[in-house]
Amino acid sequence: MDAPSHPYYPPTASIPSYAANDSSVLRILVTFGAMVGIVTGLAYWQTTQSPLRLRPLDKFAVVWFALWYYLYNRADIPRLQTIFAQLWKEYALSDSRYLTLDVFTVCIEFITVLAWGPLSWLTYFAILTDSPYRHVNQAVVCTAHLYGVALYYGTNRGDFDASGISYSRPEFRYYWVYYVGLNAPWAVIPFVFLYDSYRQTAGAFRALKARESMRKTQ
Repeated sequence: MDAPSHPYYPPTASIPSYAANDSSVLRILVTFGAMVGIVTGLAYWQTTQSPLRLRPLDKFAVVWFALWYYLYNRADIPRLQTIFAQLWKEYALSDSRYLTLDVFTVCIEFITVLAWGPLSWLTYFAILTDSPYRHVNQAVVCTAHLYGVALYYGTNRGDFDASGISYSRPEFRYYWVYYVGLNAPWAVIPFVFLYDSYRQTAGAFRALKARESMRKTQ
């Protein structure tokens, strides 16, 4: 039996168990948006309950680190109709590697779930508790995000330059909105937090050295 057809690029990609979404794009995005809104809303509410004097950037960091990646039944996503599976199938129109079990994508997402997801949660709680480990955690996970998004874009571009293979449909929504737009925050926001950790850590060491110098002169 021939494999069912699919709308992904390249057209020759093998997705034998693919089943088209049974929900509209609007319904998928609204449902997912509501779920994200609940998570981020609760995270922000916790910042308002904290006895700490959190900066606006700290509050935003709490919300950001409350969001992390999920990896669930990857091999079955093409045929599932859960909200997350349908969301992945919609996003995969901009990058079919998420449905073809591409080695790079599977590995990077596995590491994300195994390491960077939990570390994001640790950073989340470290900010709320004013933990001295906050900026160490933040610097590590932000560096990982920047490295991951560089590899994500780089491997895609490298395959296109080497073999002409495109994993994204050419329509504006799929390439510019999904592929470029939805991934851009992972290149910009981690850089902002990494710079903040750099400044805060450098400031702490300057203060420590100043205190030691004063003690020596007394």
